[in-house]
Amino acid sequence: MDSFSAVIRTASHEQHVEAETSSFMSDLLGGRLGVEAYARYTEQLWFVYEALEAHADRLASDPVTGPFIRPELYRLGALERDLEHLRGPGWRTALSALPATRAYADRVRECAERWPAGYVAHHYTRYLGDLSGGQIIRDKAERTWGFARKGDGVRFYVFDGIANPAAFKRGYRELLDAVRADDLEKQRVVAECKRAFTLNTAVFRALGEEFPLSA
Repeated sequence: MDSFSAVIRTASHEQHVEAETSSFMSDLLGGRLGVEAYARYTEQLWFVYEALEAHADRLASDPVTGPFIRPELYRLGALERDLEHLRGPGWRTALSALPATRAYADRVRECAERWPAGYVAHHYTRYLGDLSGGQIIRDKAERTWGFARKGDGVRFYVFDGIANPAAFKRGYRELLDAVRADDLEKQRVVAECKRAFTLNTAVFRALGEEFPLSA
């Protein structure tokens, strides 16, 4: 019988691939978009992580979410430092969420407030993705736009508090396998993981419309 973490990974594979291969992300990683597109994407991430981390302190004492709340994962401070570098000290005044981003952040916030296991689904899809594929984005951004290695502009992707990402991800998956939920609730969590990837893909689609490649 597959572990719960393996079930999640297998069940959400199609949605995961769709997110990773969106035209916007392909163009961004291919160096075909300018730094403005990267900055706009970073802005959208701020709204999602603000929703994820606004309730983290409270959720740390929840029996379901508590084991997953790890300060070394927090990204909001790093995002704000990146945005100051990308947009200047007044970055907050011009910050705006795309409708797709607003829908994504609202769903994260709803789970954080009402459904702890659903929050875990969003926590998993975001943070483990940052530790994995996010490193590809960091490397491309450094090469394409000349950011200092692991410096301002790409700090979002730098986890200084995690010395061994592979070991951390193994430990995280063990937490998923031990999550306090019955089979029905686990099915709901799997569905929410799929929804998280779909919401993320919608953000990429909206960004692709904002930054279309000229023919």
